[in-house]
Amino acid sequence: MMFAGASSSSLGGKAKPSSGIATAYGVFATVAVGVYHFVAAGEFSAVLTLSVMFQCLAVALLALQSLSSGSAEGISARSLMLEAGGLACRLSSTLWLNGYLPVDATGDHLFQAVDVCTLLLVCWLLYRVLVVQQHTYEVESDTFPVLPMVLGSLVLATLLHADMNSRPLFDALWMAGLFMSIVAVLPQLWLVARAGGRVEALTSHYIAAMAMARLLSGMFMWHARFDITCVPWVEGFEHAVWTILAAHALHLLLLADFAYYYVKGVMKSGLTLPLHTGSVV
Repeated sequence: MMFAGASSSSLGGKAKPSSGIATAYGVFATVAVGVYHFVAAGEFSAVLTLSVMFQCLAVALLALQSLSSGSAEGISARSLMLEAGGLACRLSSTLWLNGYLPVDATGDHLFQAVDVCTLLLVCWLLYRVLVVQQHTYEVESDTFPVLPMVLGSLVLATLLHADMNSRPLFDALWMAGLFMSIVAVLPQLWLVARAGGRVEALTSHYIAAMAMARLLSGMFMWHARFDITCVPWVEGFEHAVWTILAAHALHLLLLADFAYYYVKGVMKSGLTLPLHTGSVV
């Protein structure tokens, strides 16, 4: 049983991105290894907790960009809004219900605490982008339509949600949160494309860490696919688990082109990679 409830420049030419990025990755790796071995006792379900930790790392890297560059250039507020919506929907379930939590000790409080920290970071970043650094925010380029994504997520989640919580409203909110998090990458990729494919170093690491979070979450969901149940529309076909897996696959597919340029850039220039992807979307 895998679920608790189952029946131009690297940084605009400013600061020292290499040391900051290396420190962030070093701290994250130390904490992640400690959590996996000493909190989760090596349980496979901790992969799900590691995925939300990667998501937190991704947002922290974007926050580092905002702080060190003093600019909101290259950061999509619309992407952050979708990310915040996705986190809020997920927390509406995981803060008090057990259906979508890992069964190891990290599912008691740590998993939720990481998500809360990520949500607070996202909200703080939104404040910086829209208020503190508003004069550098590329509002004329950050135009990807978000409202249809939110409405589509809510509608699809209502139709396709699982029943791990045995509470349809909160099962649907969890699924809507997943969908919003999946499509949250689209406004960021749209902004990159509008900028001619130029990606700041820390933005690149942000997108890559989000992809890693989704990869780990997808691995867990595949492993737990027989534990994820729903009220099927077609007898014998558990549509919820395949919807969840398809959503994870879609996220990775959307980032396939970016991943090629990212890996190429890291191999050529290291962590400070000045990345130019041409056209990402």
